[in-house]
Amino acid sequence: MLILEVAVPRPLHESLDYLPPENGTLDNVVGRRIRVPLGKSKTVGVALGVKEGSNIPSQRLRQAEEWVDNEPLLDAELVKTLTWASQYYRYPIGEVLSSALPGVLRRGGKVQRGEVWWRLDEQLLGDATAVRRAPRQAELRERLLAAGGAARYADLVTECAAWQRAGRELERRGLLHRERRRTSNMHEQPPASSAPPTLLDAQSQAVEQINAARGFQVFLLDGVTGSGKTEVYIRAAEQAINNGRQVLFLMPEIGLAPQLLRRVKERLGDSVAVLHSDLPDVERAQAWLAARDADVAVVLGTRSAVFAPLPRAGLIIVDEEHDPALTQQDGFRYSARDLAVLRARYLGVPIVLGSATPSLESLNNVASGRYRQLALPQRTGSAKSPSIQVIDIRSRPLKGGLSAPLQQALGRHLEAGQQVMLFLNRRGYAPVLTCHACGWIAECQRCDARLTVHRRAGNMRCHHCGASRPLPSVCPGCGAGDLLPLGPGTERLEEALAELFPQYNLLRIDRDTTRRRGELEARLAAAHRGDAQLLIGTQMLAKGHHLPGLTLVAVVDVDQGLFGTDFRATERLAQLVVQVAGRAGRGDNPGEVLLQTRHPEHPLLQTLLESGYGAFAAEHLNERRAAGLPPFASLALLRAEAVDANAPYVFLEAAADWGASLTRRQQYGVELLGPVPAPMERREGRYRAQLMLRSESRYMLQAFLGDWAIKLAGLNGARKVRWSLDVDPVDTV
Repeated sequence: MLILEVAVPRPLHESLDYLPPENGTLDNVVGRRIRVPLGKSKTVGVALGVKEGSNIPSQRLRQAEEWVDNEPLLDAELVKTLTWASQYYRYPIGEVLSSALPGVLRRGGKVQRGEVWWRLDEQLLGDATAVRRAPRQAELRERLLAAGGAARYADLVTECAAWQRAGRELERRGLLHRERRRTSNMHEQPPASSAPPTLLDAQSQAVEQINAARGFQVFLLDGVTGSGKTEVYIRAAEQAINNGRQVLFLMPEIGLAPQLLRRVKERLGDSVAVLHSDLPDVERAQAWLAARDADVAVVLGTRSAVFAPLPRAGLIIVDEEHDPALTQQDGFRYSARDLAVLRARYLGVPIVLGSATPSLESLNNVASGRYRQLALPQRTGSAKSPSIQVIDIRSRPLKGGLSAPLQQALGRHLEAGQQVMLFLNRRGYAPVLTCHACGWIAECQRCDARLTVHRRAGNMRCHHCGASRPLPSVCPGCGAGDLLPLGPGTERLEEALAELFPQYNLLRIDRDTTRRRGELEARLAAAHRGDAQLLIGTQMLAKGHHLPGLTLVAVVDVDQGLFGTDFRATERLAQLVVQVAGRAGRGDNPGEVLLQTRHPEHPLLQTLLESGYGAFAAEHLNERRAAGLPPFASLALLRAEAVDANAPYVFLEAAADWGASLTRRQQYGVELLGPVPAPMERREGRYRAQLMLRSESRYMLQAFLGDWAIKLAGLNGARKVRWSLDVDPVDTV
């Protein structure tokens, strides 16, 4: 008797057995969606194979209802990759397979092929009267006119998410029409564009080596900021496309998508599918299917795009490979960079990992010979590396977080007609509100955290659980009216700069100012146009943006990252400083970077200033080796949380005891450290604890996890907690 093995989207680590449906063939079933009964409901699973017989008695086997697909939706390579990911990250196979699909396909839906385009009505082609009082609608009209009256919906939403709402309103009024067009064929020649820039010698050598690769090879493109890494990507992609192959291009954040999409389409043509979370579900499914059917030459997206099918794969590119945003940190926890490398191996194609500040893991892979390093040591054109100076703010008076030397530097650059940027990775007005009379501090009632003052909104917020309380007029502790906001946030910085430099336009880019759909794209576009001379930003403004008029970058508070509890905190601070500094002086004028700190003698700052990121990385790798930390060891983290403060420890102690007995019997060589409280023990009203697993052998840790993780759900206390297992955690706090 033939039995179907089906992976269902439930927390089950094995597939389920079903009798085949009455209709349909059992040929070529792997990767096909199938509708099956599950409990009292039905669900859509993915077939993993056919076998003879089952361990379950035939009378207890249920029959699958129907095939959703006539042919596999997931090809053999993608099923192999996802099966490996399920085993490595110890996450249920059905949920891994489900997460790789756009939502509409995950639910068993079918999507009509061809892409959605928006076309202007005849009335709007020659007369803008109807949109004169609607700025977003007017912008969309101008964009469509520039494209000849029609453009792809996915491209428009990627460029400016606010156009989605504007377009729907125009559709409702009959001024815009939605139509479906067949995706551009990937073999069409791209349109003629302006002459590409002349490559530096290092760029030429990098392109030659990538293009000469035959089969799987990992290249680490290690280039200083402004060295032309994107041009290397495009030249390498160009050859792959000319050979009739597809290119997968991953980036860490949606904010980088519009400018990259423009460059890719200008140089490589219109055959591009875009995949990111801001796209509507049906449009994501359209792009995914266009990639699967090889209708597009380039697939460009954020981390989930690593699961895009690539039947004609030729090259994979991962930009900003060091960025933690490439790692999914809830649900199915995975590294898109690492899975991209695995896919390149399975597909037999080269992969390029690019960064100005490579991760220590990638640099160690270079040292061990697994990766090949391609260096871009200088900026392109006339741009020079910026000068970097430290401002010691000990005993200095600060105005909104700004020292006198920084204020003077800002004035000097602004008077010269240049653009300046202040970086502070802390939104809100002030991180602390305290009473000068009794010492009361505003704290979150659900988290071990202080409330951040948001003066403009008139409230205090917890940035961990989202709780909000009105700003008090008097101290809740003693009734005094002497409440002090301590420390600067971006809102306070904005207030201080508006007072110091009222004659200049100011633009703040953080999560508070970009909550509305399309606002981030609009503000980034304004920054690129030079509409504002003073830019204030958090991490979303720190990397990837080319602002040729920007000559001064100031990091207002370097000390935030100097003493973090996570062992990666120092590495991330070094990367952040270098990335932020890289925004300055990318045009013809020299750049200047100022770092405000109360610890100017800190070894990290000294190494960065005197010898650069490469020397810091080498020094830090030695420290990691001595401490037995990644990349010289492998980690896994078992987290648990519950409303009852003791419940996480009951479960984690049972997990530790079970792990210790396994290690004694099997000699796995795995250390179990803990359980201990999480660095923020109480969050969102739940108490959290964690158990760390460490091994000097990745193979032995995986062997241990194979025996250990499968029984965690049945341990004492498991039903009373939420728990998750994170393999290769990027954040141990």
